[in-house]
Amino acid sequence: MMSGGQQAGVASSVSSMSLPEGIRSRIVSGINGLDVHVLEAGFPEANAAPVRPAVLLLHGFPELAYSWREVMLPLAEAGYHVVAPDQRGYGRTIGWSDHYDAELHPFRMLNLVRDALGLVFALGHQQVAAVVGHDFGSPVAAWCALLRPDVFRSVVLMSAPFGGPPSLPLAPGGVDHAGLAALARSRVHYQAYYSTRAANANMRDCPEGVHAFLRAYYHMKSADWRENRPYALQSFAASELASMPTYYIMDAKRGMAETVAPHLPGADAIAICHWLPEAALAVYASQYQKNGFQGGLQWYRCAAEPRFIAEMQTWAGRTIDVPALFIAGDCDWGTYQKPGEFEKMQTTACTDFRGAHLVKGAGHWVQQEQPEAVSQLLRSFLAAVNA
Repeated sequence: MMSGGQQAGVASSVSSMSLPEGIRSRIVSGINGLDVHVLEAGFPEANAAPVRPAVLLLHGFPELAYSWREVMLPLAEAGYHVVAPDQRGYGRTIGWSDHYDAELHPFRMLNLVRDALGLVFALGHQQVAAVVGHDFGSPVAAWCALLRPDVFRSVVLMSAPFGGPPSLPLAPGGVDHAGLAALARSRVHYQAYYSTRAANANMRDCPEGVHAFLRAYYHMKSADWRENRPYALQSFAASELASMPTYYIMDAKRGMAETVAPHLPGADAIAICHWLPEAALAVYASQYQKNGFQGGLQWYRCAAEPRFIAEMQTWAGRTIDVPALFIAGDCDWGTYQKPGEFEKMQTTACTDFRGAHLVKGAGHWVQQEQPEAVSQLLRSFLAAVNA
């Protein structure tokens, strides 16, 4: 059980990670049952009310607030109080359960939005200039903007398009799990695998160790892996989904650790990996070795849970009406893993859509692989919506 005190207030820095000068680490306590670890740049002086508009950065899986380290200072230099939390289930944030059999309710989407809202208010802000989400942080950011546009005044979705709330009644279609299993080369969707009891131990306790597992996983989903040549899929048919790499559509008899292990880059490739040097990878590895992956995996289980899908149908037909932007790498399959979602985001889900940018030379970890390009896109968007 990951647990912590619920008293209000903040504690001093608890992080030993190496951070660029101008970024600090601290704990903000009493946030929806959590003590939330945050990284901040452009922060106000001690005991002073915040005077800068805020930008909230929400990471995905399997990452941490640390994944935003290269874009935080450029945003702070543009005049923003930049906040990146370790979200529920991750990193140094405590107050959540790491057991597979724990109640899933705290990890459902609406509670993740409540986490974000509580953090914004605890930091003294009544609203943020933008909420930015990457990977699984992208739908959290989308729901923040959809549910509370008065607080989240614009939204940037990264690497995971948002096609809107589930319809009422629920539209037919979606991943053909039975069809994937029936293929001559039997396959399983990675989110179905992430929902299994075995997934956490498979990654945490793999023979190669967490550090090597994450190196292989991050490499295989980056632009450094030359096999990433994404394109728009025509449907959710099993034969169509099976054209995606095995980190999305897995071989049925292999866990994620076995899937990525053959693609672990060699020492020479690691040495020239400018976007993820060994010291940076060690920050992730130390936290996932300590906590395991189950906290993040609970999010995937909630996404497939009928009771939580039904709850979200309350907003069927509701759109995101604040300014919205999409950013992804041009080598990122995440843009297309849900056929039609990329298009729905631009035409129906977001009524004030300001553009989709596929950054050259980046894969799934776009803000780490190409931080300068992402920083410039974020700054330009913020300047335009706040003009």
